[in-house]
Amino acid sequence: MFSLIPFQPGKRMVAAMLLAGFSTLGHALTFDEALRLAAANAPQIKAREAAVAAAQSDSLPAGELPDPKLVLGVDNLPVSGPDRYSLSSESMTMQRIGVMQEFPNGAKRKARVAVAQSQVAVAEAQTRITRLTVLREAAIAWIARASVEQALARMDALRAENRLLDSAVKAMLAGGKGAPTDAVMPRQEAALIEGRADALRARREQAMAALRRWIGAAAEQPLQGASPDWPISRDVLAHSLHRHPELTGFDAQERRLDAEIGEAQAEKKPDWALELAYQKRAPRFGDMVSFQASFDLPVFPGSRQDPKIAAKRAERAGLDAEREATLREHAAMLESDLAEYRRLANAVKRQREVLLPLADEKAALAMAAWRGGKGSLAEVVAARRERIDAELEAIELDGQRRQVAARLHYAYGDHPGAQP
Repeated sequence: MFSLIPFQPGKRMVAAMLLAGFSTLGHALTFDEALRLAAANAPQIKAREAAVAAAQSDSLPAGELPDPKLVLGVDNLPVSGPDRYSLSSESMTMQRIGVMQEFPNGAKRKARVAVAQSQVAVAEAQTRITRLTVLREAAIAWIARASVEQALARMDALRAENRLLDSAVKAMLAGGKGAPTDAVMPRQEAALIEGRADALRARREQAMAALRRWIGAAAEQPLQGASPDWPISRDVLAHSLHRHPELTGFDAQERRLDAEIGEAQAEKKPDWALELAYQKRAPRFGDMVSFQASFDLPVFPGSRQDPKIAAKRAERAGLDAEREATLREHAAMLESDLAEYRRLANAVKRQREVLLPLADEKAALAMAAWRGGKGSLAEVVAARRERIDAELEAIELDGQRRQVAARLHYAYGDHPGAQP
């Protein structure tokens, strides 16, 4: 006797792997493994880590003195008379060799160290932002693929149901019941099912391509398990809003600008330099040693140092305003995503608890009426299409809900070290 196959989400992964042609004995890709691979192999993260290493290397010489300078020269070279341009021993010409060392003021050197360290902090903050972005997008891609494979797994059950319906129709026609056109309807439904399967296979390839972007060739492996069903609490997420990676990145940028303001202010203090030289003269005059100190004279700050300081302070004020704008933007995005999550959660519950059971019941009643000669096969097929739509909609809605949950979790959740 023909009966509808009940909705069985617990078997979706086995059927999905069989559909994909993978052996269940092979290596499978779990959600946690996908995120581990993304964190370890994503080129975006490697690029940011290289930027951190570069900033750390740049910070090492930040507080060091400039390299000393070798000084070579000729003093008292005659340019007229019989000895012009002569370095002979009869002239007062001195050949000079020396070394000069510049000494930037202490405030400037300290500020340069602070700027270099803040550059490292900025690079590290950008790395955390990139890491969380990669984890979020890898999670969304894995969930999207799992959702579409769950829907594909249901196609086999629907094909089996269609074959039972076709057998029932043939039996009815053989018994002299039903219309001749009834023989066509199961084949029409079979074509509809294959059309749905084609669309799902295309979506599966798209989901695998998205996952491949983050984890590489491992995206081809069959999936196993399910994604975490993160608890979504508005109060908890709102409290964590300030920890959004884009907002925490402003802390490092503020440190950098504060250090650059300090460096600009240090330009008002004089630097100095020391030079020591040995001067070789003719033997009858004797050699000489000279010592020289020089000092900068920042006597025009109004047209030189002060504008630079004002520019940095204006940039700092602009960063404060940008931070406030970003905070408001993400507060609005948080509320929008929470509203979407609540809508999807309610829709999934309604679909599974109300609409899908009603669709099952309607399909069963239509089948019973047709078997009893009180209904038409067209009503049976229409009810079955509604049931297919309700079942696939339930899977689609739950996938969307999990993707929104992943976006909220990786944007506002607590992720020490930005590790999965």
